[in-house]
Amino acid sequence: MRFALAEIDLPVRLSFERPMTDDELLRFCAANEPMRVERSPKGEILVMTPAGFNTSRMNQRIGRLLDEWAETDGRGATTDSNGGYTLPDGSMLTPDAAWVALQRVEPLSAEARERFPPLSPDFVIQLRSPSDRLPELQAKMQQWIANGVQLGWLVDPKRKVVEIYRPGEQPAIHQDPTSVQGTGPVAGFELVMARVWG
Repeated sequence: MRFALAEIDLPVRLSFERPMTDDELLRFCAANEPMRVERSPKGEILVMTPAGFNTSRMNQRIGRLLDEWAETDGRGATTDSNGGYTLPDGSMLTPDAAWVALQRVEPLSAEARERFPPLSPDFVIQLRSPSDRLPELQAKMQQWIANGVQLGWLVDPKRKVVEIYRPGEQPAIHQDPTSVQGTGPVAGFELVMARVWG
């Protein structure tokens, strides 16, 4: 089975007669670096282009700030936009930044940690890039929450908006906030937006 993509316009959704196994998905991702790959609950594969300079710079800052906080806090581990998670609905999604409680990571086998672990992060951040369609990102945020994420932030530099998602609640919309405060699993984390927008 050949896993490398020919030159086609991205993003693209690929459907197969049968869903890829996790091993096949890992090989497909490796063969198509640096493109980003996700799997839908129905087994469709979404292939996206890498982020542009501005989005990558903002994403790097967000991930660095979350990781620095997590290291000081000591209760959890973080992943960046290259880290995928296999969710209960069968999808494999990659948040731009995520935090997972160590008590949930520690029981995972060494093999599971080298793959897309079968768990939902406790907290995710998605950063909207210029090519992202807002309704699709909002649906992705709802999918995160439906799969067990306790808190999610959708950061939209285009609108200068942060949407906050929690289970059982409508998204809270914050227009051009000075900062966003973590609650629940990431209580104590603060994202100062001037460090993201700037």
